[in-house]
Amino acid sequence: MAPKIRWRDSTGLQAAYDEFTLHRMDGFREFGRLLLIAGGALILAGAFFFFEGKLPFRVGRLPGDIVHEGEHTRFYFPIATCLVLSAGLSVIFWLIARLRR
Repeated sequence: MAPKIRWRDSTGLQAAYDEFTLHRMDGFREFGRLLLIAGGALILAGAFFFFEGKLPFRVGRLPGDIVHEGEHTRFYFPIATCLVLSAGLSVIFWLIARLRR
């Protein structure tokens, strides 16, 4: 941690400087928290994809996903997978917002 600079003034510059450094350190702390959460999310996503073959359901191959195979083309639209992921993420974010109160 850098040494604090002290000087005498009548304009309140020292108070403004102290408040600025305090907010700057809070920003670094929030950024660190964000990196920890993002890292945890990446670990969970990696574990999910690693163990995907052992799950009782296949992600991306749910009933309701649209697959059209032509002679030389394949069109795949995972509408049911999108709906399930959307509902799941909505519940997760709702819980996170609820717990932060």
